[in-house]
Amino acid sequence: MDKEFTDSMRVSLTSMKQEILDKLAATNAEFRAIVEEMDPKDFADVASDDVDRKMIEALGSQDMKRLRSIEAALVRLQQGRYGSCMKCSKKIPRERLEALPYAVMCIDCQKSEERRNR
Repeated sequence: MDKEFTDSMRVSLTSMKQEILDKLAATNAEFRAIVEEMDPKDFADVASDDVDRKMIEALGSQDMKRLRSIEAALVRLQQGRYGSCMKCSKKIPRERLEALPYAVMCIDCQKSEERRNR
């Protein structure tokens, strides 16, 4: 993956994460107070703090799953593993990552996984 693309994906993922956190802060006064007290650099560590319990209570399961997927994608970006299928190790097509920046599998492996889980 070229640096320009991974940088744009990092911006996109960070923006998606912030949307979820903003949604949570807007609906949960207690969480809002915690978030407002944090340094901006601490946002990356929100889910690993003891705030995690409050987040789970306040977030719907879909948002929580999406937040964890986004955080995992950000970690893969840091480790240089972003864009590789977790199942077959092939490159995930750029178009798929643009549509779903936190995708962990290529389309073929994802379809296979979905068929297996039916």
